[in-house]
Amino acid sequence: MLLPNPLDVAPSGLKASFDDQKKVQEDFDIDMEAPETERAAVAIQSQFRKFQKKKQNDVS
Repeated sequence: MLLPNPLDVAPSGLKASFDDQKKVQEDFDIDMEAPETERAAVAIQSQFRKFQKKKQNDVS
C-alpha cells in the first residue's frame, strides 16, 4: 500500500514551511581552501572511483 506524500496532504502553511526549510538548506558557504574540505573531497572521489570500478566489473 502506497502512502500519500505528506506535502500533498499537509495544510498550506505547513507546506510553505517545508518549502522555506528546503530553500534555507540550499544556502550555505563552503570554504574550498580549507584542509578539511580538501580531505573530504579526496575521500568522496576515492569512494566514487571504487563504486565506478565495481559497477564496471558487475556489468562485464
